[in-house]
Amino acid sequence: MRQQVAYLGPKGTYAEKAAHILTKLADFHSPIFVPCNGLHSVIKSIAYNNCDAAVVPIENSVEGGVTATLDALWKFPEIFINKAIVLPIKHALISDGELSIISEVLSHPQALAQCSEWLSENLPNAIPLPTNSTSEAVKMVKGSKFRAAIGSKSLTQIEGLKELAFPINDVPGNCTRFVLLSKESNYDVANVSSFAFSLISNKPGALLKALNYIADYRFNMSKIESRPSKRELGEYVIYIDLEIKNKTSIESFLELKKDLKPLCKSFVDFGQYFSEKIELD
Repeated sequence: MRQQVAYLGPKGTYAEKAAHILTKLADFHSPIFVPCNGLHSVIKSIAYNNCDAAVVPIENSVEGGVTATLDALWKFPEIFINKAIVLPIKHALISDGELSIISEVLSHPQALAQCSEWLSENLPNAIPLPTNSTSEAVKMVKGSKFRAAIGSKSLTQIEGLKELAFPINDVPGNCTRFVLLSKESNYDVANVSSFAFSLISNKPGALLKALNYIADYRFNMSKIESRPSKRELGEYVIYIDLEIKNKTSIESFLELKKDLKPLCKSFVDFGQYFSEKIELD
């Protein structure tokens, strides 16, 4: 049976590129790609068994964690990360009009944030308008002379629009990590372990005690981030990525989990997986 893979659509998004690469790396045979309108729809498609897998952005080198993805992984602990890739992100300003008359700029909130300095310098009076995806933004500016969209350069060919400026992202090394999600955990080849927890007690040193356990097992944290638990003000969920060097590291992580869980109100293991950087043409 061909696997259905949800991603943030419509066609032409960076998520679609990531979906094709990740499913190839995961040896999916002739997958069916299902574009979804918004990250919540992507996550729900796998959480409610409408798709076999999903591809979502989880972290950007400029804007940090993608909160919708992090919150969803916490909300649906039966979903696991199986693979990850890091893609370089180079945004273009796309329109039917000319740069001098652009008064509105549309894109996904992350893309708008990643180009905020360029916009303030080159289009200081333009109004930023958030959309569900970069591809949706490009579709919405077709036929308008005063609107422009931020998105992948390839979208100019798909939609028949003009490239007004490229690249416009504020940081040249801008990149995003995309993950392949499924309901099957993966304990094979891995170089990253991801998990999150909330603490039982909100007392001085409570988080330090948990971090000391990680240090005792000699793990290096490649990421630590906090998000509100949404239960009460002042309560947070801590998201952590650990570097995995070999199978012994995975065995050590399983022991670490046993030590951490007595400190935690909730603990969610997102999985152990292989992450690699991909260079696009």
